[in-house]
Amino acid sequence: MATIYDFEALSITGKPAHLSTQRGKVLLIVNTASACGFTPQFAGLEQLWQTYRDRGLVIVGFPSNEFGGQDPGENGEIASFCQINYGVSFPMMGKVKVNGAEAHPLWKWLTHEAPGLLGTEAVKWNFTKFLIGRDGRVLKRYAPNTEPAAIAADIEKALAE
Repeated sequence: MATIYDFEALSITGKPAHLSTQRGKVLLIVNTASACGFTPQFAGLEQLWQTYRDRGLVIVGFPSNEFGGQDPGENGEIASFCQINYGVSFPMMGKVKVNGAEAHPLWKWLTHEAPGLLGTEAVKWNFTKFLIGRDGRVLKRYAPNTEPAAIAADIEKALAE
């Protein structure tokens, strides 16, 4: 049975990022976009990162341009936008697809492990979030409109386990 530690991606700077290096940590995986109505959630995600990173939380953003073409830029442009506008310092990966045959394998696994409403495995929009426990398994999926602060209690619980 797979865990998040079985996957890797390319960082936003193009370097391999092996999720196995995060073994034993709690992860919050988010598909992001720079020009979405939910883009201000970057500030809330950064606040969670600042609050909990020393206790073992890692937030990982995965830009995607699948929903309304809301992240058309190159990885370097996306990284600059996130840092300049929202002070993002948590790890960001290179742009990926999160749905369909070309979806990144991690996203295929996430959506299979934690289906959305009515059992659908598709990601419906930007800023869908997945909380991963210290054992590398999906604990919970959150809708795009779930504000990062609303996840704090679940993060606290996962960090305590």
